[in-house]
Amino acid sequence: MTAQDAFLELPTHTLHHRIDAENADAPWLLLCNSLGTDLRMWDAQVKALSSHFRVLRYDRRGHGESTTPPAPYSIADLGNDVIALLDALEIEKTHFCGLSLGGLTGQWLGIHAGNRFDKLVLCATAAKIGTADSWNARIDAVEANGLAALTAATAERWFTPKFNARHADAVDAILAQFVAVDPEGYIGCCAALANADLGEDIKRIANPVLAISGDEDPVCPPNDLRFIADSVKDGRHASFTGRHIVNLESAGLFNAVLLEFLSA
Repeated sequence: MTAQDAFLELPTHTLHHRIDAENADAPWLLLCNSLGTDLRMWDAQVKALSSHFRVLRYDRRGHGESTTPPAPYSIADLGNDVIALLDALEIEKTHFCGLSLGGLTGQWLGIHAGNRFDKLVLCATAAKIGTADSWNARIDAVEANGLAALTAATAERWFTPKFNARHADAVDAILAQFVAVDPEGYIGCCAALANADLGEDIKRIANPVLAISGDEDPVCPPNDLRFIADSVKDGRHASFTGRHIVNLESAGLFNAVLLEFLSA
């Protein structure tokens, strides 16, 4: 498998991205991470899928090795980062898989740039995630105490107690990504979440959609994913064991269903 890291210079920031592929002629698959993680959150998927796809993943603005433009951001800003990356790499069409904020970004892309995508996998997300008040309270907390103060609550939202206990190393690795995020980048993305409500617009998505939920996700429970699957023109829903970071907690089943859906 070949892995290539590169940086795309945009007018206000730089996007770090990586391509993993075993076959230079395979179809493309773009992975879009959650708020508070970097592209390494998809390691378990890349290992399983890079023999079938050219896997492109990137660090969202303010996350990982990407740089941070001034906050706040909109969901359109985050979606247009994806389009800029596809344009720079001369990718005309790709499958898409995004989780949480990545899944919300995928919904925006399906609405506004559906012709650039084949199938969409929208995971642990919602047409509207949380409330403006809850995100503004999160912004206030980060401004007052930083991200490290939120790690215990984040671990509880992201993973079941059983997974936290049995896979402490994996949880610690994800939380290390979380505390490394630039606080301004995190705050900017919280602003995008506070203002994004795609509940009506997702009815326009014509791409085939697989909506995946964690069966114990307190952030985006299964009904949020069922709503997406029922609202788009060609949608289906699957639910796996886990909370918010379901791609890690149920990696084996997640990968199998993802491959089946994208290859059908």
